[in-house]
Amino acid sequence: MAGPPQPAAGFRDGKRRGYGSRMSSAPTGNLASLAAAVLQPGFVGTTPPPWILRWLGEGLGSVVLFARNIVDPDQVAALTAALRAERPDVLVGIDEEAGDVTRIESARGSSRPGNLALGAIDDPELTAEVARDLGRELASVGVTLNFAPDADVNSNPDNPVIGVRSFGSDPALAARHTAAWVAGLQDGGVAACAKHFPGHGDTRVDSHHDLPRIGGTRQRLDAVELVPFGAAVAAGAQAVMTGHLLVPALDPELPATLSPRILGGLLREEMGFQGLVVTDAIEMRAVAGRYGFAGAAVRALAAGADAICVGGERADEDAASELRAAIVAAVLSGELPEERLAEAAKRVAQLAAWTVAARAGAPTRPAGSPDGSPVGLAAARRALRVTAGAPGPSATLPLAAAPHVVEFAPPRNIAIGAETPWGVAAPLADLLPGTTSVRLGAADLPAEPAAGAAGRPLVLVVRDLHRHDWMRAAVRDALAVRPDAVVVELGVPALVTGAVHVATHGATRACARAAAELLAGAVRRP
Repeated sequence: MAGPPQPAAGFRDGKRRGYGSRMSSAPTGNLASLAAAVLQPGFVGTTPPPWILRWLGEGLGSVVLFARNIVDPDQVAALTAALRAERPDVLVGIDEEAGDVTRIESARGSSRPGNLALGAIDDPELTAEVARDLGRELASVGVTLNFAPDADVNSNPDNPVIGVRSFGSDPALAARHTAAWVAGLQDGGVAACAKHFPGHGDTRVDSHHDLPRIGGTRQRLDAVELVPFGAAVAAGAQAVMTGHLLVPALDPELPATLSPRILGGLLREEMGFQGLVVTDAIEMRAVAGRYGFAGAAVRALAAGADAICVGGERADEDAASELRAAIVAAVLSGELPEERLAEAAKRVAQLAAWTVAARAGAPTRPAGSPDGSPVGLAAARRALRVTAGAPGPSATLPLAAAPHVVEFAPPRNIAIGAETPWGVAAPLADLLPGTTSVRLGAADLPAEPAAGAAGRPLVLVVRDLHRHDWMRAAVRDALAVRPDAVVVELGVPALVTGAVHVATHGATRACARAAAELLAGAVRRP
């Protein structure tokens, strides 16, 4: 579904508009209702709690679903129907990247590949098809706003939080796939939200824990970080999510989420974005640790954000009440102009109207298949890359017998749900009965990864091997004993090693199944 007309992305010559301008006939209304309208709270439970239903009647404009709210499609559809019984145009958001970060399939892992896999294939039509397929699934269960795609350029291979969530390190590639993903998702009936503006790719710090700093000149930002966001705006993205990032070339003092220069000056005025600006979770330490939970929310609204996402960690009425009270108090004190709050609430209402129209053309349930997305699996197969190592004892594919699989588990990326399964051993055991496996973390070493593989093929499964010293040492020791071992990389394949190296470009269920099929000889590699 097409979005409203968007100005072309010509950053420096864009028309000045947005923050600081009046939106026509923006009503002030009741302050508490306006404050509720700009909140996007999460909640605990698989049915809406009474306080959420009550707040919907008091002006709450949005809610956000997390893995804790999801059991299966029937349950999600019933949950969203209960929300709409209270407010038909409520925005129902979700953080569903259809990759390693998945909520709708958190219990099993995503049946689609993530962004890095799609970037490795580099077929924008396929990217749009995967996103459209996801959009239809989300729309069929009542989700209307998706906090995706990740438009970050992963220019720093040591990035601890982006990695496979990015389409890649090339700005032009990331831009064309961001645009394709936006168009596909919105064709499927769900609003897209490009994140994390102005770009989280060149960081070594996770903003869940601390405030990352993005270096470089404005010229570099124009040439790298901002390119995919310009493509998202041009493609009609309905929303943009801010990153909790300090970008001195744009604002030497305030994080992007709290910066009028970045949200008003750059995103609105220079880039001409007219849709909804939503914050990354406001309770994240990068902003809440410095400005306070409520203080960060008020500052974000004053800077030009339209919606405050909250509830990943603070998911109760007390948290929402604290924010609502702080917003009202800020208006009454003059810290937050009432016109700015009304403007934000109006943008929430405008997106809500778009989603109502989009839902009119959305598919009715049932949608999809019990095994997940067929187009997703086909894409994951296309994303596989096999590299042969140096001459010497070599592994052969397919494997000659049921193998022993060693999976090396890095520290968890907090953006990826702890409940989401990963690994190659389970799907490989389905195809090759007798497969055995062990999972090792840094605390489990020293160990002998090759133990248990005598006389059998050995498969070493890694995630971002290049980023973890302990993992590299363990793999090196295993290859010294078993140079014929196959190495399967489920993360960013920045370090290729082993007699045979298989890169999946992601740890989703689809990526793991595609790798298992290749190892077992179950399908012909495309």
